[in-house]
Amino acid sequence: MRAGAQAADEHVMDPAGIPSAASAFRPVVLGLGSPDGTVIAFAFEEARRRETALYVVQAWDTWPYAVYTIGPGFEHHEGFTRQRADALADTLRPWRQKYPDVEVVEMSRPGSAATHLIDASRDASLVVVGRRVRRNPFGTHIGAVTHAVLHHSTAPVAVVAHD
Repeated sequence: MRAGAQAADEHVMDPAGIPSAASAFRPVVLGLGSPDGTVIAFAFEEARRRETALYVVQAWDTWPYAVYTIGPGFEHHEGFTRQRADALADTLRPWRQKYPDVEVVEMSRPGSAATHLIDASRDASLVVVGRRVRRNPFGTHIGAVTHAVLHHSTAPVAVVAHD
């Protein structure tokens, strides 16, 4: 929990405009970098336990691909955008089948993953991100996205270790 936050803050507001533990949970947000089963399973379990939707956020940088589409009125290459969205849908398909009671909202967007996750945290009950297990005792042990989400998310954050 964040300092000054209460458990009721994870719920949607009641008709009087106050977060209430008697109302439904806000959605769970999953930041999907690499499609690791441990992280995905944790997010689906949390969404199922809370009886709420799971928002899956996958962001991608545009700069490596911009050279192929740069010009006046630059817009992201439609084919590439569709390809990224299709890949996300393919990754989540078996999980949707395993958890048919969990509503899944897929968000595949260009830009900063940290920014998209921090924005999504404003309406979330929980943000789930992954962290690769590093065997080396030296150096950082969380990535830049996880670090940013931990420091700037307005919702509680679960960091799930994976290989």
